[in-house]
Amino acid sequence: MSIKNHAKIWVDADACPVAIKEILFKAANRVQIETTLVANHAMYLPPSRYLNFIQVVAGFDVADNEIVKRLSAGDLVVTSDIPLADEVITKGGSALSPRGEVFSANNIKSKLSMRDFMDVIRSSGVQTGGPPPLNQADRQTFANQLDRWLNNIISS
Repeated sequence: MSIKNHAKIWVDADACPVAIKEILFKAANRVQIETTLVANHAMYLPPSRYLNFIQVVAGFDVADNEIVKRLSAGDLVVTSDIPLADEVITKGGSALSPRGEVFSANNIKSKLSMRDFMDVIRSSGVQTGGPPPLNQADRQTFANQLDRWLNNIISS
């Protein structure tokens, strides 16, 4: 099984959990798809002709901007960053969170609105807490959604 077109996977790697990176590494080799991690700090990648790493300087949205700059329509971006997911969708790409949530044109605007609302709540001093730790169900959901995307790319 291999990718016939030139779709790529981009990973917003600074906040991507190790377990999700491992799923991506296996998938990249299994279907022979170029997968690039973008982060502002060095990270380990296992040896593979399908895995790449781009280190960017530290700074607000630097990694996000690099991904958007290099992204082509049809590519997949793995991110939990909702504004980045919105830019990816606008540019014709697909976006998937590390928890397996598919961002789409149908849901991204409401997710942006909720994110902005929560920012306002937090800035007023309300402690909202962060997301719960990634669990086995999240990993399985991510793997299933990734396989669904890969199968769509392979069959097209």
